[in-house]
This record gives sequence, structure tokens and C-alpha cells, in this order.
Amino acid sequence: MTVRTKMLRVLAQEDINFLLTNRIPRRLATQFMGWFSRIEHPLVRDASIAVWRLFADLDLRDARRTQFKSLHDCFVRELKEDARPIDHRADVLVSPCDAIVGTCGAIAGTRVYQAKGFPYALVDLLADDDLLEMCLDGCYATLRLTSAMYHRVHAPHDCRVAKVIYMSGDTWNVNPIALKRVERLFCKNERAVIATSVSQSGTPITLVAVAAILVAGIRLHCLEGSHNLRQRGTNVILCDSHFHKGEEMGWFEHGSTILVFAPKGFSLCEGICEGATIRMGEALMRMEESV
Repeated sequence: MTVRTKMLRVLAQEDINFLLTNRIPRRLATQFMGWFSRIEHPLVRDASIAVWRLFADLDLRDARRTQFKSLHDCFVRELKEDARPIDHRADVLVSPCDAIVGTCGAIAGTRVYQAKGFPYALVDLLADDDLLEMCLDGCYATLRLTSAMYHRVHAPHDCRVAKVIYMSGDTWNVNPIALKRVERLFCKNERAVIATSVSQSGTPITLVAVAAILVAGIRLHCLEGSHNLRQRGTNVILCDSHFHKGEEMGWFEHGSTILVFAPKGFSLCEGICEGATIRMGEALMRMEESV
């Protein structure tokens, strides 16, 4: 048994994993990693990426570049052109990111689940009555990005972004272990609520980018600057930006989870279930009638 295998087995034990990734000064550790990951020194970069490879199956074969200035530069890497084919069917919403599917399915009124037996209310997550009403009895999917995955976010359909709500919060780990232990975790963490509408029909689709331990911060093309832990409270930012299906909308400064909410009339596409792996551009949800 290799050293890597032994270490991964230890970290897979739920109590140890939860202790090591949550019972530390989470915000301080996250801010430190945000600074450290940007150090552009070859020794720091190479050592950091080597440690990253030790704990994750980092695959750079589809990256546009394979030489990076820093750990952060590698983390927010772009893909080769056409590395992710886009499903262009008009009635389909595609996944905005590479991910492992978490809880998903029908929204019971305005209640959804972060894990079995752990429900949360959308009003606590979205902090917006209009968006809450649009999600009533709709469909949702939780998309968790592992550390080694591609971390850019793309439009699930031809859409307009009207506003972004950025909420400061905690940085709990969002892995399945924490989701089974910390109630309303997504509602406690730093997050950005991205209000979009399908270009032709106006159908509202809401994306929520949730931060996590070591991985807070998001950069969106429709906004100026990066949004991260240094902000406080709830910030509502109006905008008017348009994106084509599959077009890049921004990126996690590190990465975490994207929650996708669609209104009543949508359902999950075939093969979308908890534990499934999905890539950006693949079919995620479908409307009963063309949008």
C-alpha cells in the first residue's frame, strides 16, 4: 500500500475528515490559501501542485495550457477549444460546470435537501422573494466540484443575467460528510445567487455558487472585480449581461458547488441522479415544452 493510499484512507474516515476540514479557523485558512495560491515562485508552484496531485486525481490533458504561473493559475485553467461539446437542444438546460451530482429532483414547495434527512428552505438560501416564487415546485440539482475538476462556470442556456446577490458567510466544507452533519450548510456559507432568464422565453433559471473551506471567491464576467470573503452582508448588484449557451460566465477563484434551480415544468434528464458525474455542456434538465 502506497503512502498516498494510506493517507487517503485516513482522510476517508468521516470523523477525521470532518475534524481536519472544519474544526479549524475556516475563514482565516481560506484567506491564507487565497494569498498563498497566487505566489508566482517556481518552487512554491511546483511543490503546491505536487501536494495537490497527492490528494486528488488532477488531469491536465484537456487544459489549454499545461504551464502555469502559480497554483491559482492552474486551478482556474481554461480548457482546450471544443473540449466540452454543448447540447444545443432548445428544451435542454446544460450543466454549467464539471461536477458530481448531489441531491437533485423536484422541489417540494420551496424545500430542498442538501443530504438525506437534511432539508433547507430556499428563502434562507436565496434571500429574494421574487426568485423564491419562481422556484416554487420546480426542479433542482446540486453540482459539487472536486478540487481537481475544471472550475469555470458556463451558461446553461442562452440567457440574460439581471442581477447577482452576493452574501457573506462561513466556509464550511461542502463534501458529503459535512452535508450530513451541518444543518442548512449552503445557507450558512458564502455564496453568489445569479439570477438568469432564458433569452427567448424569459424562463427564470437561478444559479447559486457556494463557497467552501479554502475555496471562497468567484469572478463573474457580468460584474467588475472579484467577490470574496472581504465583503460583508448581502450585496445586490444589478446588471444586464447576455450569454450564449455554453459561454463562459466566470470562474470560482477556487471552487465548491453550483446549485441550479428551474421553475415548475422542468425535470432532470436521463441519467442525472445522486452520485453521477456530469461535464459542462451535457444535458442536465429538460422542459416539457421548448423554452
